[in-house]
Amino acid sequence: MALYELMYILKPDLGEEQVAADIERFNQTIQQQEGVVEKTEKWGRRKLAYEVGGYNEGFYMVVTFRGTGDIGNEMTRVLKIHDDVMRSIVVRVDGEHKQPE
Repeated sequence: MALYELMYILKPDLGEEQVAADIERFNQTIQQQEGVVEKTEKWGRRKLAYEVGGYNEGFYMVVTFRGTGDIGNEMTRVLKIHDDVMRSIVVRVDGEHKQPE
């Protein structure tokens, strides 16, 4: 199974319950694609480098997971169509990088 890192930015005006629901939904999507979530980090609300959709800040999330096949493309598709996500990126971590702690 390959190691992936997923970073996404949620809209800052979401309530804590909606943020928690989105995090759970995306983690479940990884598991439905036969992936394994290793680590979920809430980086919290941070200022954006430039304005996105009228927002100057966003709620940052980083997820480290393992998966096979087309899981990276599926996560990109799911995040792209979700209204609460402002930006996202999925990166496959190759080589001899350190494992998440």
